[in-house]
Amino acid sequence: MTDLPSGVERRPFDGRERLSTHGKTVYGEPRDDDGWRAWDAGRSKLGAMFEYGMDTGLVGDETVLYLGAASGTTVSHVADFAGPTYAVEFAARPVRDLLGVAEARDNLFPLLKDARKPETYAHIVEADLDCIVQDVATRGQATVANRNRQFLRDDGRLLAVIKARSEDVTADPDDVFEDVLTELREAYEILETTRLDRFHDDHLGVVARPK
Repeated sequence: MTDLPSGVERRPFDGRERLSTHGKTVYGEPRDDDGWRAWDAGRSKLGAMFEYGMDTGLVGDETVLYLGAASGTTVSHVADFAGPTYAVEFAARPVRDLLGVAEARDNLFPLLKDARKPETYAHIVEADLDCIVQDVATRGQATVANRNRQFLRDDGRLLAVIKARSEDVTADPDDVFEDVLTELREAYEILETTRLDRFHDDHLGVVARPK
């Protein structure tokens, strides 16, 4: 099993070992007396990537651009163990929840922006980031990743989750994944892929680095 980043631990909750980070509760997850809160992989694709033992390259304290932050379930855990974390979300309603999550995390910066248009937040997000985490429910997921590659340092990591049904609800997921990976290879070297079906049907976890 690949080592977890500093700030992510397996701790006992409800009689079993679960991923956890240290921080304020966000979505009703259990929290122990030491301030560690369970990280529900069934509600978090990045959590599922950790549960599958994918080599994310994360060690802790990275600078992160999170694309598709929604109301903050996963990005709250990321901010618990990372450094500056820029959280991009297109829909106004979940951003209101995300702002509440950020109140308890000084390193979390919510941005009401469209991940397909990185030029709209390039003046805010710093360059040479360590990591991009991508979890967007839209067509053109590879295009989003390729457009945001500009923010990554040369040896940084893209941690993307490809949602087959967001690309084409009628196509075979394996065909969708291959098409998306082919486009991703225009800007990235693919290091590892894993189907996340134990937690999320028809989702593919991808670890890549810039070419």
